[in-house]
Amino acid sequence: MANYLMAVDAGTGSVRAVIFGTDGTQIGCVQQEWTHREDPRWPGSMDFDWKTNWALASGCIRGVLEKTGIAPEDIAAVSTTCMREGILLYDGAGNEIWACANVDARSDAEVGELIRMDPELEKAVYLKSGQTYALGALPRLLWVKNNLPEVYEKAASIGMFNDWLIYRLTGKLAVEPSNGSTTGIMDLQSRTWNPEIAEKCGLRADIFPPVVECGTKFAAVSAKGAAETGLKEGTPVVVGGGDCQLGTIGVGACKAGQAAVFGGSFWQYEFNTASGKTDPGCRVRVNCHAVPGLWQYEALAFKPGLVMRWFRDGFCQLEIAEAAKAGTDPYVLMDEKAAQIPAGSYGMQCCFSDLMNFINWKHASPTFTNFLLEPEKFNRYTFYRAILENTALLVRGHIELVKEATGNEPDELIFAGGASKSPLWCQIVADVTGKPVRVPVVKEATALGAAILAGCGVGIYPSIEEGVRQTVKWDREFQPQAENAPVYAALYENWRKVYAAQLALCDEKLTRNMWIAPGL
Repeated sequence: MANYLMAVDAGTGSVRAVIFGTDGTQIGCVQQEWTHREDPRWPGSMDFDWKTNWALASGCIRGVLEKTGIAPEDIAAVSTTCMREGILLYDGAGNEIWACANVDARSDAEVGELIRMDPELEKAVYLKSGQTYALGALPRLLWVKNNLPEVYEKAASIGMFNDWLIYRLTGKLAVEPSNGSTTGIMDLQSRTWNPEIAEKCGLRADIFPPVVECGTKFAAVSAKGAAETGLKEGTPVVVGGGDCQLGTIGVGACKAGQAAVFGGSFWQYEFNTASGKTDPGCRVRVNCHAVPGLWQYEALAFKPGLVMRWFRDGFCQLEIAEAAKAGTDPYVLMDEKAAQIPAGSYGMQCCFSDLMNFINWKHASPTFTNFLLEPEKFNRYTFYRAILENTALLVRGHIELVKEATGNEPDELIFAGGASKSPLWCQIVADVTGKPVRVPVVKEATALGAAILAGCGVGIYPSIEEGVRQTVKWDREFQPQAENAPVYAALYENWRKVYAAQLALCDEKLTRNMWIAPGL
């Protein structure tokens, strides 16, 4: 009996194949790192090597079957997920002819060109699609038109990487709306292509393949796909989705009104809504969810996890050495000390990431402020705690930002990703936001979301919600501590004003932005 589900997950830095039992138990995972190389002719480019990367992906599929000893005929269905924003172009014969990864940054000049073409166009694109030029495909396609005209003319179809994985497995190409909507060329309400957006940007409107909803049983593994992967020919392949949307399913956020926070190198606040309307202020990204009939407001914070790594490596060599001797994580030791610092870090604050402002997206110069020359209070553990609190203030701000646009906020937060391993950080997020924080037991949330869709597509689960109920398990819950609420309320208001002042210094070119969107 076919009673296992497979997810193939193409991330920014690696690709993996994961097999799950139908109860959500992870049976096995094989992963391969991959790199996206810069073409020396074009600084900032990140080319996607489809030939090498398919060899890695198919090798992971073969590898996980071998590692687990699961027979190919016991795989009930396969689904796929991937980094968002990465795009491929195909010619009329279905051959890949150009591709870039999501971190590609070669199209700054094209962003400027689009803004000069029509200063109001970006807002119009956002109100229809939920996307701006900062992350979408429009400037990249314009770059291909400007710099590789022969490729541009040969292009017959555009696709995303999760669709490409299915194409390689089955020989059939379609785009689904959760990742497709991140191109900025889809209409959010209809969840399908809007060629008029491309035309207004001076781009072709005839390269858009069919759109098929997430969770649809779309095709079957072909003879070629079976030979390359070790899967059984005829194995059902179910349409998956973008990594963040499937990640929210994999941590249990599959209904309107639910929200998840993913804490890693970048922090994402994802709020599910039954309406695809956009933010009139163009501040927050809106995507199609991988649950048909749902959308997601997405507020991104750049680099919080990278700030933590910088602080650890730059200032906590003692904890790194002690952790190595004790066989633990340096963050565990740092958390123990930071937990002894009172809420609010004696009034000290730092400015790293800012609230999202999609249409004018900037981060100020990194700053610590409002500390005194008193080492018994203001030591590295105080600075460390201030970073934890700063990121939690971001979450609070993003909840408020999305509430301004939608009129709604969640009753609780689901917190996942590397940051959720820290009980101290979990408690600070609960205290700063005033919301209960639930932490799931999950290692591969995105892959689990893909597996849930695979199971729905072949009828193992009658609905995504039921699939979540059967597979998602919970680890811990943190309740907000009422005594810390006024401390963090005051800290938040002060931080917003301090950050605005820091941004003004960057605008005056007195300090350098930690990050700034292309074209600004």
